[in-house]
Amino acid sequence: MTTPEAPFDPETQRARDELRAAFDDLIGELQAARDTIDDPQYFGPPATPRNLAEGYRYLAGFVHHGIERAFHEDPDYPAFRNALSIFNKSTIENSDAVYFYSPIDGRQTYRVTGRVEDARHWRGEPRLEGEPTAPQYLIFEVASGPMAGDTGTLAELQPGYRTGFGTLDSSKLQIEADGSFELILGPEKPDGFDGNFICTKKGPARKDPEGGERYADYVSGRQLFYDWQNEEPVHLSIECLDTAGSRQPALTAERAAASLRRMGSIIKGQMRFWLEFYDVVLNVKQTHEHDGRPYFMPINAYNTPNGASSDTGGGMSTNIYAGGIFDLKEDEALYIEATFTGEPVYTSIHLGNLWGESPDYATAQSSLNHHQMHMGEDGKQRWIVAHEDPGVMNWIDTTRLDSGFLSHRWAYSELPDKEDWPTITCRVVPFSEAAAQFPADQPKVSPAERAEAIRIRGRHVQKRFRVF
Repeated sequence: MTTPEAPFDPETQRARDELRAAFDDLIGELQAARDTIDDPQYFGPPATPRNLAEGYRYLAGFVHHGIERAFHEDPDYPAFRNALSIFNKSTIENSDAVYFYSPIDGRQTYRVTGRVEDARHWRGEPRLEGEPTAPQYLIFEVASGPMAGDTGTLAELQPGYRTGFGTLDSSKLQIEADGSFELILGPEKPDGFDGNFICTKKGPARKDPEGGERYADYVSGRQLFYDWQNEEPVHLSIECLDTAGSRQPALTAERAAASLRRMGSIIKGQMRFWLEFYDVVLNVKQTHEHDGRPYFMPINAYNTPNGASSDTGGGMSTNIYAGGIFDLKEDEALYIEATFTGEPVYTSIHLGNLWGESPDYATAQSSLNHHQMHMGEDGKQRWIVAHEDPGVMNWIDTTRLDSGFLSHRWAYSELPDKEDWPTITCRVVPFSEAAAQFPADQPKVSPAERAEAIRIRGRHVQKRFRVF
């Protein structure tokens, strides 16, 4: 005979009831997020076995993302985390990037520290070859407002929904002789401090001059890699100087319940927002009239290169983007040419499936940056997107996706005038004629050479996202 359980005391019973209710709410939001995968009203890709499988992986990535953000964000006790990674791909993310972020409270002061390998290329000098070096590019950005996609509605694209407070990139970052650096974030620069600093306070908004001071909510950034064999990720630390050395308060039932509900809201919001964004802003299904909208992505063609803004769901503030949709039959390929002026600190091409996930880039050459590709003697960038290897250096592997996103980035420390922005064109060609599209200076690649390039990619990706 079992002994009846003793009743909970009133406080424990309230906690139990609240947490069970919050968990039920989370499950309801997960079910709603799941429906986004195959309910046509939510703009998902066409239902095929591969698209559905990748849709559930896409959802699982946001579950990973939601757990970290809901339960492990604390501006009083901050830590940098991956906003996107090989475990939670989305937003047509960059295959060359580490995306990092941490919550902050702009009323407080923070110290960010890190150490880089040889960084002479950050100062415009020739890069050190064959030795460990810093990433090609590093940028910190401080802002307020929800993370893009959290609300689940395109209303967040309205001007003023987010506020930028400042940026600092590797061209201006002060580093010591040993590669170490420190960056202070705060509402006021410390007296006598002349090092790296970003202010986290702004005055009232112009549309609300009687409003109070505004403060930043988070610091984010990117590390962009060129030489996947030799560039080393930067391991960053952040501490709140107002709370450093104190113990973080224990989790309460109230906070845990709020975190469960926030987790569900984040997952559903992200699933809903980005698919609607692809439909309405990028016109991925080609169901809207163009009407001069600059971000529409045509099929087997490109939109006009454009800068990052709130209209595009964010993006790195120093980037120029161009995009389109590839749609290729088994025996077709897409030949692409681009030109740029000036000296971008970074440029690349990569693909995305119709959920916005990058295809596998560790075991497939589904992306190439400027360091990895061959630049034509005439100064043009050229690539071929195809399902099979045509035996040239600048092949972009679709991983046998019939259709997906084309995405190009050119990053500058300072954006050039619009008349000097890159240009890009493409055309569909028979796969049998793919290699013949290139000038004679395009290197041929043997299967053994391709396999070695893939091995280099795989080793780098493991190193970039290692967690131990």
